[in-house]
Amino acid sequence: MDLSALFDRVASSLFGRDAPNAGDAEEQQLVADMTELVVETVDPRLRLQPRYADKLEGSMRRTIAYLREAGRQPMEPLVLARAAWSGDPRLNAFFAAADDVPAFLGRSKELRAYFATASHRESGEAYALLAMKKEERSVLGNRQDGDRVLHDVPLVTVSFSGHRLFAPSATFEEARLEVGRILIRRLAQLALKRIVDLDMKATGLGERKAWLAARLRLVKLAIDGASGLLEDTAANRAQIVSLERELAQTVHDFIETKASIATLERIREHIETVFDDPGSHLRLRRSAMRLSRMGVRLAEDEPGPANAFVLSELTIGEGVSAAIAAVRCPFAEMPPETDALAHAERYI
Repeated sequence: MDLSALFDRVASSLFGRDAPNAGDAEEQQLVADMTELVVETVDPRLRLQPRYADKLEGSMRRTIAYLREAGRQPMEPLVLARAAWSGDPRLNAFFAAADDVPAFLGRSKELRAYFATASHRESGEAYALLAMKKEERSVLGNRQDGDRVLHDVPLVTVSFSGHRLFAPSATFEEARLEVGRILIRRLAQLALKRIVDLDMKATGLGERKAWLAARLRLVKLAIDGASGLLEDTAANRAQIVSLERELAQTVHDFIETKASIATLERIREHIETVFDDPGSHLRLRRSAMRLSRMGVRLAEDEPGPANAFVLSELTIGEGVSAAIAAVRCPFAEMPPETDALAHAERYI
């Protein structure tokens, strides 16, 4: 099965330019493609289960509806150019200084690999997805209140770090499709992770079960053997009771955990847990931001110059969150590779 072609078809249906206009036949094909994509990624053995596609259809349709809505979110490309830093509120918020913009482009291995192709260089630009870590900190600082300056006022600063570029492409549409592939792939990985985590838990319980059984035999031998003449038999018998209790519980947990992953039905249930409620595992939200030039969050009615923009944030799984933006990367902004190495050496 060509998994790459499946990803392409599903991503095009959900995140392509004409995605929202799918008819009944196209929608049914999309459900079938999504099902096969997920099964192939998580566990192809699931195809041995009768009517596996019918059983997964409801959860696949719910995920398709959710991803289609995410695909409709507006993503106006941000031009990563030094000259645009002072005038673009997003660029000013994402990078501390104008020189940081071309320096970042020069450090991107993905972008350099893309522009290593002559036709890509000749096009003069690349579109990509910019991902960053957003950090908010509570601090004490100064704030202007009319003619007065208030000191030690609680403030919230917002900063962005760990910038990375993903999926450099010739057009914005291609970059958008790659974002769709990332989201679909991540959902499948979350389903697979549930199964792998349970398998690792079962392995740990199996090892613990074997250790407890060996320890129990050792204590029993100590009572029956020569060491029983010297050691506290009552203490050893109490230890036996404790070990037997822990071993019984471990055996119970081991059997229960193995049962939750051993059958095809259980594997399908793990897939459904993720794809029935994709919003619990994958969330793309947009929020209004208003920051000072120093990165301090400002209220809507607060006077003074501010960077006002809408921030897109992507949350995947537990604890994985990133601020994202579609970007256009002019080749002219790329510093020579020797300059990029010299800039990096300053931080070594």
